Amino acid sequence: MAPIIPERMTAVLDGDFVVFLIGMRINRPWKLHKWLPVFFGMPMMLKELQAEPDSGFLGHHQFGLTVVQYWRSFEQLEAYARRSDQRHWPAWTAFNRRVGASRGDVGIWHETYRIKAGNYETIYSGMPPFGLGRAGRLLPAMGTREAARGRMEAAAADG
Repeated sequence: MAPIIPERMTAVLDGDFVVFLIGMRINRPWKLHKWLPVFFGMPMMLKELQAEPDSGFLGHHQFGLTVVQYWRSFEQLEAYARRSDQRHWPAWTAFNRRVGASRGDVGIWHETYRIKAGNYETIYSGMPPFGLGRAGRLLPAMGTREAARGRMEAAAADG
């Protein structure tokens, strides 16, 4: 487990990047055959991505049935999603076959955000490297980076 950093930190990630949120909702828990493959599929995809440093995948955090992913670009995210020799595309087509007309049994969702360089700010206090701070690099939240406005302006200047 990563050590806790006792001071206030902020994150910097050079250039544009993508935040991808993805999750599932189990609507009918007794229909294991519909949602269990989705539940077990995501950890395998994340391991696959971590093993391929050139994929554009920068890191992730999981919160229950929701995963926050960081990507270098939308194009790299899309390329991974559509590659038939990777886990996602076969899992996606199998999901659509398995669920068919019974889409109410398990819900899946995702949201994709393109973040322009300098259009974000972060703060972490008493945390191990986390979120964008784990995908990018951490800096002390001091001086011009002490307050949210200063962090946003510093990110814009760095971007």
